[in-house]
Amino acid sequence: MKTNLLLFATTRAVIKGEEFCRAAGFEVNVVAVPKDISPECGMALTVPAGQGENAVKMLATKNIVAQVYTEPSANSGFDLLTTVEQGGCSAKLPAGLLIEAIKKLPRVDNPNLLVGLDTVDDAGVYKLTDEIALIETTDFFPPICSDPYEFGQIAATNALSDVFAMGGRVLTAMNLVMFPADGVPLEALGEILAGGQSKVLEAGGVIAGGHTIADYPPKYGLAVTGVVHPDRIIANHQAKPGEVLILSKPLGTGVLVAGKRIGEAAAADYRAAIDTMRQLNRHGAEIMQKHNVRAATDITGFGLLGHAFNIANASKLQLRIEAGKVPLLPGVRKLVELGCIPGGAFRNLDYVGAAVEFAPNLPYELKMLLNDPQTSGGLLMCVKAENAQAVIAELRDAGYTFAAAIGETAASTHPALAIY
Repeated sequence: MKTNLLLFATTRAVIKGEEFCRAAGFEVNVVAVPKDISPECGMALTVPAGQGENAVKMLATKNIVAQVYTEPSANSGFDLLTTVEQGGCSAKLPAGLLIEAIKKLPRVDNPNLLVGLDTVDDAGVYKLTDEIALIETTDFFPPICSDPYEFGQIAATNALSDVFAMGGRVLTAMNLVMFPADGVPLEALGEILAGGQSKVLEAGGVIAGGHTIADYPPKYGLAVTGVVHPDRIIANHQAKPGEVLILSKPLGTGVLVAGKRIGEAAAADYRAAIDTMRQLNRHGAEIMQKHNVRAATDITGFGLLGHAFNIANASKLQLRIEAGKVPLLPGVRKLVELGCIPGGAFRNLDYVGAAVEFAPNLPYELKMLLNDPQTSGGLLMCVKAENAQAVIAELRDAGYTFAAAIGETAASTHPALAIY
């Protein structure tokens, strides 16, 4: 008998869902979730084909969130990288231009806007009640990889990351789709959307709708809503001197994608880049909240130094980074030595400008990798020294195997970044 698969955010929800479904007359079975679906919860329910949506609606009346898993269509075989010259977060406007444009906007004066444009943070935060604040963010970009399903996963993971960087949990997401009416197989769009949906489910959220326009090259992302307690927001401006800088994911995705384009990246190294870009920062957010981390950011298109500069500037202190301790993806140093450096790395170096001081003996390849534009990168956390080892251990146990301490914060304000 053909069945629908119902996915849930937690094992407890599966157990309660089974109970309510059986009471409502649905024939359900608890099954292990296939690894290629990889939601947060390792269990799911099957219901007879055609009954999935009815079961979801019934469960919603019981305050149980479930979603029918839609199998991605057969692979279209279309290589999305043929549509772009630069993709992922490398396609961002240069940080300096963006900051200049934001400066011209009128200042928002609303006591409920807890985090806005002033600190160049990962998302906006709006207070609803003394217990609940909304996190609002959006992100989209052109293809970063060849496979449409994996592109959807990476773009969604990147957009969801802003909520996790602020210490929140995901509620809902809206698809943002720019796709040509012809020239790219429509099947590829279905694969992109299925990939995005798989990551929203893994994040504990639901897709609530979206918007499409005809455009070329294709672009995809999400508008995401999350929640956080107003007193537990993690933001750029809350770092304190004497904290340890911890990075949860390795750098080098920009270099490896560029290396793939010119045929120089090893297959295993490129696969490692794809896998790290698909890895959610959800567990990182939970670990930060457990250890009362109050300042962090996710590392994306402005590179490690660009995002570190935003923390230093907003918190009015200095970040000191030991370049040799920064985790790197395999193969990236060799690629940089070959001259495989994304243009975004040079733009990011211009952005930090005189605010960064490099040690005279710092290898050139490390200098450029610290500015490499990341797509769906890790979290840079400012952690109390007494908690640093526990945070690193928990991050590694949660699957962030490259997590490492890379420096510290200091009371000095000049230079904003000291790299040694």
